[in-house]
Amino acid sequence: MKIVVVGGGNMGGAMVRGLVRGSVFRPSDITVIDVREEPLKIINDFNPAIHTAVEIYDSVENADIVLLAVKPWVIRDVLLNIKFRMDYSKQILISIAAGVTINEMNETLQKVEDENAWPTLFRLIPNTAIAVGQGVTLMASQNASPEQQALMVRIFDELGTTICMDENKMEAGAALTSCGIAYLFRYVRAATLAGVELGFYPKYAQNLIVQTMLGAAALLDETKENPETEIDKVTTPGGITIKGLNELEANGFSHAIIQAIKTSKQS
Repeated sequence: MKIVVVGGGNMGGAMVRGLVRGSVFRPSDITVIDVREEPLKIINDFNPAIHTAVEIYDSVENADIVLLAVKPWVIRDVLLNIKFRMDYSKQILISIAAGVTINEMNETLQKVEDENAWPTLFRLIPNTAIAVGQGVTLMASQNASPEQQALMVRIFDELGTTICMDENKMEAGAALTSCGIAYLFRYVRAATLAGVELGFYPKYAQNLIVQTMLGAAALLDETKENPETEIDKVTTPGGITIKGLNELEANGFSHAIIQAIKTSKQS
């Protein structure tokens, strides 16, 4: 099975690294197309068996899957470049362009000579943790058979967790997962600065924080408890944890997170 990834930047590169870790594609089954040589060199340095091309789309014709990892404002031009190279009856098209709906893509993908021909189209919203096999990928589809749906889940479950949902929920989901990973990184950064002030070297403090986050995530994943239940277990009356929690709320911690996520969804 062959896949062409159009766009080798941060997210496209992360997806390629994740795909190489999986069992569905060999590195030689993957072709990456980009308008710049620099990201393609990074990919080739990572694994020289991966094929790369600068703005040459011929490989699309022989692909089983075409994955578009490009910015929203260039996706229409890319679709126009590939639509007549694709056989909609055989190939699967995937887009991770944020905010570009399936219907908007179909407006460009429709072929005049066949008004009833529509591609098997998947819209994904991943986060960058797919590069290490721990991503969250939101998925919606159109014209996909149960077998094609199962294949996509299999591919992206190897890169983390795949969650199928109605397309109208994807922007809200992205605020929690795709944007949310940045908010967690910002917490790590802030906590690291506090650790430095308390006398730790930055890398040492960061390691303590990351391991604590991993443990907290594993605990909630295993127990399925409400986070407040786990908070209560470590909050002793009159103790140091409740003092810190009250300081967080006094400075608007919960409100800031809620507003950040709501703003991300609205944008």
